[in-house]
Amino acid sequence: VNTTIAQKQKKQDQEAIKAMCGCYEVNFNFAETFNYVNDSTYVPSEVKHDKGLEWVELVEDSKDKIALQHLLIVGDPAHPHIVKHWRQDWEFENTDLYTYNGDNEWTYVNLPKSEVKGQWSQKVFQVDDSPRYEGSSSWVHVDGKSYWENTTTAPLPRREYTKRSDYNITLRRNRQEITKTGWIHDQDNDKVLREAGKADVIIAQEKGYNTYTKVDDSKCVAAQDYWKKTSDKWALVRTKWDEVFARDKNLSLEEKVDNKQLYKYLFSEEDYQNEEDINAIIESFVKK
Repeated sequence: VNTTIAQKQKKQDQEAIKAMCGCYEVNFNFAETFNYVNDSTYVPSEVKHDKGLEWVELVEDSKDKIALQHLLIVGDPAHPHIVKHWRQDWEFENTDLYTYNGDNEWTYVNLPKSEVKGQWSQKVFQVDDSPRYEGSSSWVHVDGKSYWENTTTAPLPRREYTKRSDYNITLRRNRQEITKTGWIHDQDNDKVLREAGKADVIIAQEKGYNTYTKVDDSKCVAAQDYWKKTSDKWALVRTKWDEVFARDKNLSLEEKVDNKQLYKYLFSEEDYQNEEDINAIIESFVKK
């Protein structure tokens, strides 16, 4: 009986993950809630409300792995600009994880099989397919709801790291829930200062509440076209990163090479179209 139950559960999990695909109107909302700094000059981050149109493309769908690429559609609707956004990979009973440890360093963790039984790891990647954060948890299907919750360390989000240097780790409590109208990405994050030899200090906390409301696929045609044109290149980028991750050792990445971030190289329309160039530029960001 148990295998049947497990198979039914896994099928429900796969359906919930794939339900995040499609065309969405997204509302991004972030607010700092509490701060713990004994300093009258402390300035909390501004409340952020943003809207966007996002296409979520199914880029891989195998027995134990589902990969979703987010593509943000910005600018004039007549001539939209596509931003290759974040990516989320879901892997069933995955034992190999990278835990963020601050300062562009990820610690390789090998979990025992017993610990991840029936679970899915969600791996989240930056716009250049470098790692952001990952964690393993079970999907929960109860009372007509499907959701997945996990707590893990992560780098600062883009909206923060250009403005803040008083903390170096985001402890993210992520909940992704499938709803009748789409899905919700609900976050309760700690802004943490981690220094060698000291206990972590929570500087502040924030609430994130991002709603994805499904709209007609035709509204996201520009993103679909962009992906048709560029998907081969990004497949090469993912393959190279997979090779880096498969080394199963701690990973430390350069912030910049020749004063340029990785995404600026890879987003170039002219360069970095072939495997050799892509492999060389990614490798140059991996600290030996």
